[in-house]
Amino acid sequence: MRKVGFIYDPVYLKHNTGESHPENYKRLISINNHIKPIENKLIHIKPRKAAAKDVALVHDIYYPQEIMDLCSGGGTYLDPDTVCSVFSYEAALYAVGAGLEAVDQIINGNLERVFCSVRPPGHHAEYSKAMGFCIFNNIAITARYAQQKGFEKVFIVDFDAHHGNGTQKAFYEDDTVFYFSTHQYPFYPGTGSKDEKGIGKGYGYTYNIPLPAGTGDEVYIPIYQQELPNLIENFKPDIILVSAGYDLHRLDPLTHLEVTTEGIGEIVKGILHSYKVPFIFMLEGGYHLEALGESVKTTLEKMLFE
Repeated sequence: MRKVGFIYDPVYLKHNTGESHPENYKRLISINNHIKPIENKLIHIKPRKAAAKDVALVHDIYYPQEIMDLCSGGGTYLDPDTVCSVFSYEAALYAVGAGLEAVDQIINGNLERVFCSVRPPGHHAEYSKAMGFCIFNNIAITARYAQQKGFEKVFIVDFDAHHGNGTQKAFYEDDTVFYFSTHQYPFYPGTGSKDEKGIGKGYGYTYNIPLPAGTGDEVYIPIYQQELPNLIENFKPDIILVSAGYDLHRLDPLTHLEVTTEGIGEIVKGILHSYKVPFIFMLEGGYHLEALGESVKTTLEKMLFE
């Protein structure tokens, strides 16, 4: 059995988006309820609160202050989909801090693999812009922090049903971070075509596989068990980060893919078998509460035993 960390804090429940918003606190409660049968096998870790300088590893240096001011003013819509409330800035800093803590725990030898059960999610957030339920780009910041700590080459896998435009943009000219994404296309946010491959020295280090509505296990599993491992083997990363968005599930109300819970398990298995390095999974989307809870439980079981 692997040493698998589970990073969570009730502070994430205080990011109040409203009961009717698909990205609400019930998502993490469902995860907590579903993983109870295996929770004693996990190493439970608290996140730390990131500083503004940590956020600035990826974002504009003035952006955290802007978000803090908007939240402290009582909250508002940051874009048509993205809500911030009084406690959202604090929750967002702890979401970033989960990734930082995961890196440090791995360096210290305490953990081999980590799942960060956080909100708000992050992969749509751009340099100075919140979007798509995301405030700070948790996975991108984790990548830069990992590089600061000696993990020179970082491979990011994003299986969320929506393309991670913010993550792609952060590393589009970079040959030290490889960004790989499967996603429904054409779909929100409109990015992620096959032609988007990076520019300059980053050319070839962005790899998108856009998939039509209705795509299910029979297409997804070979991508993750055959195509992805070859890319990872060629890149030879020092650490693999995963934007784990569970809205690819066939029951998700916001998307139109047909991946089953078992299919998600096979996707995770393909990722974990691809290369012998540490892994950090960061929660992104997933809006059907039952499917989300079951999918995270399946992910953790694979992380423990594969």
